[in-house]
Amino acid sequence: MRSARSIAICTTLALFCVGADASRAAEALVTNQPADSLSVVDLATMKEVARIAIGGKPAGIALSPDKSRAYVTAPDGRELIEVDAGKREVLRRLKLGGGPLGIAAHPSKPEVYVADWYQHKIVVVDAAAMTAVGEIAVGQSPSGLAVTPDGALLLSADRDSNQVSFIDLATRKVVATVPTGARPFGITIDEAGKRAYTANVASDDITVIDIAQRSPLPGSVKVGRRPYALALTAGKAFVTDQYSGTVTVFDTATLAALKSIDACDHPEGIEETASGDVMVACWGDDVLLRIDGTSFKVTARAKVGSGPRAFGRFLR
Repeated sequence: MRSARSIAICTTLALFCVGADASRAAEALVTNQPADSLSVVDLATMKEVARIAIGGKPAGIALSPDKSRAYVTAPDGRELIEVDAGKREVLRRLKLGGGPLGIAAHPSKPEVYVADWYQHKIVVVDAAAMTAVGEIAVGQSPSGLAVTPDGALLLSADRDSNQVSFIDLATRKVVATVPTGARPFGITIDEAGKRAYTANVASDDITVIDIAQRSPLPGSVKVGRRPYALALTAGKAFVTDQYSGTVTVFDTATLAALKSIDACDHPEGIEETASGDVMVACWGDDVLLRIDGTSFKVTARAKVGSGPRAFGRFLR
């Protein structure tokens, strides 16, 4: 892997109380990798309202449970960066080394988990102290990370091992590995904590995993070229297909394809809104798209910085 761009193509305890700031309109926090910045987009107006200098080619992002803090991985800077989302400023930086990429936050306590692409491990960070407090060896080139809603398990998409590692967060031990399609990158867990979905960039499909059984469902879901990540809303999955420039939609109950949406140049990060729309970061067009979750139409575009990635959970 040559650079952070190649990676993608191939506080206090009180801050972690659940409940977002109702006084602020819903926002997207979009990592702009070549631009070394974080765009703040007001989702009501679909306008960029702030841009925060980050450095280090930011890629991955996760939010504290109350969504007041953003945690951003900087692969070139080899660090984790904490951002006050309300004040629009960088608070702290933690040097990690290696190649920090994917990231997830615990749903109820001040812990953040960072995937180290080069050193094939997960770094556990105490987000209150902004200190690394543990490491967990996983498969080759861990990419996307996701925590089950109950906070019990961390799932790591180990791209170059074609597997997902199941990590017990109480013991910080790998308790299972589950095979996937070729080169899983993004990973998403449903709200019930029953299924996980991996976007497999080399086999152009989605693996659906039964979390309780720790096994993949039979078969896979074919999507567009180089799927990057996916969002789940109202019984549907929306998958960003980097090389096709599309978003594939399928039914999560039947796994049947519903629609291929013409989206943009290199769609990447994706997340669902509370109203059932999906937001898509478009690397090649430097925009954030809004797609209606029912009509499957693109309804708005917001200009952001160069090379938006938004790999992780980025809506507050």
